[in-house]
Amino acid sequence: MVCLVARTGRHLQRYNRGRRLVVGCIPYRYKNGNNGGTDDELEVLVISSKKSEEMMFPKGGWELDESVEEAACRESLEEAGVLGDVESQLGTWVFKSNSRELYHEGLMFPLLVTQQLDLWPEKSARLREWMTLAKAREVCKQPWMNEALDILVNRLKFKEDKDVQPFGL
Repeated sequence: MVCLVARTGRHLQRYNRGRRLVVGCIPYRYKNGNNGGTDDELEVLVISSKKSEEMMFPKGGWELDESVEEAACRESLEEAGVLGDVESQLGTWVFKSNSRELYHEGLMFPLLVTQQLDLWPEKSARLREWMTLAKAREVCKQPWMNEALDILVNRLKFKEDKDVQPFGL
């Protein structure tokens, strides 16, 4: 059973040195439906902002009553309508809020998508679109999110290279 109501309010928000902690995911899949390999094209899911035309990866506040992985999964469900496997953290970035003179601390995770829902809490407020890496870099204007995407691509490439070993090794 999936909850179809997004959390609201900031009374449970986590902070570090006065910066609101924000957790996000880069939802990804392989176009051919396999788990990687040279014949599969990697796609990532981007969503529209609620406040502008800007495209980004799902992210939001990390709350006191959840683990960082639970927050990452929740944000991906609420904002993008996807479920999947959260993988190890890509990094932490400090960035300025678009709407206020505040700084946030963002933690990003890869999310290998296993299910895409037809209904999700913020469906009426956001667009979602699967796209190539090149297109995602073009439409996502937040440098810290593009850095996280680069780290994910390098990690997946390293894993692919490691999985393909010469015969006999």
